[in-house]
Amino acid sequence: MELKVSTRSHAGCAVVAVTGEIDLYTAPHLQSEFTRLLQDGPSRVVIDMSAVDFCDSTGMNVLLSALKRMKEQGGALEVAAPRPAVRKILQVTGLDSVFTVHDEVPQELLITEGS
Repeated sequence: MELKVSTRSHAGCAVVAVTGEIDLYTAPHLQSEFTRLLQDGPSRVVIDMSAVDFCDSTGMNVLLSALKRMKEQGGALEVAAPRPAVRKILQVTGLDSVFTVHDEVPQELLITEGS
């Protein structure tokens, strides 16, 4: 399955919307998006995972790597709206205590068109 990644940035914050499956084959695409994004130096990144059907350990490692780099830059990386299967992986691995996990994308980061 194809992985789609789109990023919206506003006032030093970025929302990365991910659609599809994050696995061994698609994780490099997500990794390259994080690499590009982190060069811009946002202070906060929220990953909207509401359209992610599956995330394996390779995908989790990409998220952890991005979290580490964000912390090194003094920023924060958060996970929003994980579906039940992804939330279960976060819980089983204990990563739900490593990441800030939101039930949905925080309201203040929902940017409407034209704003």
